Amino acid sequence: MVKLAANLSLMFTHLAFLDRINAAADAGFRGVEFMFPYEFSADEIAARAARNGLEIVLFNLPAGDWERGQRGIGALPDQIDECRRGAAWALDYARRLGCRRLHLMAGKAPADPRNRRTLVDNVAFAADLFAPHGIDLLIEPINTRVDIPGYFYSTSEAALSVLSEVGRPNTKLQYDIYHMQVMEGDLARNIERLLPEIGHIQLADNPGRAEPGTGEINYAWLLPHIDALGYSGWIGCEYRPAGDTAAGLGWAEPFLNQTG
Repeated sequence: MVKLAANLSLMFTHLAFLDRINAAADAGFRGVEFMFPYEFSADEIAARAARNGLEIVLFNLPAGDWERGQRGIGALPDQIDECRRGAAWALDYARRLGCRRLHLMAGKAPADPRNRRTLVDNVAFAADLFAPHGIDLLIEPINTRVDIPGYFYSTSEAALSVLSEVGRPNTKLQYDIYHMQVMEGDLARNIERLLPEIGHIQLADNPGRAEPGTGEINYAWLLPHIDALGYSGWIGCEYRPAGDTAAGLGWAEPFLNQTG
């Protein structure tokens, strides 16, 4: 069964953040994800999700000064202490929210040995911190052609090499179909090959990063194919709606109406 999670950082943005939880449930979603919850009360988010019967499936560790252009700090040697404080803060939220997956963003940094060692050590630290609580740590390759030029890794193999060096069982690949279509293509075969390493999937269409049906990716075929491969996790809808979020959910109706 394809399990779609609404990304509340990008969807239903005409509403206040907490009200987006209600909107996602009203639209038929059973799970939600978001980028950063830290300006809101964890208990209030958890209560709102529980009232709506929603699972919180993913959010990010603090990622530095977003407004000034930082896109993560995991690979930045001068922000190791901040990264590790952020891991503890994220863990506190995850426990309150019942969330079992957290994403550590590497940031914009050259993939040189010093930055790589910093990232490996930070990922290992966070994974060890999360493991006793049954929480997986995810890392995500992000395309550098369109969205984040200079991001530390932009291919699945580069991210997997970091995970291999970390060597922790609760570290997984966050596979964003949109980013990997930009950087690698051959989506069906790559997802099948990488499936044992994938802890979470996200989607958007390409070009434009809007909802499925607006671009080149055949999601009507790809999503059932992923399901048939045996993937049982969530697929986060991390896209920017081309118009009104609810009006653009026609593509999702066959999956939101599934039972099981």
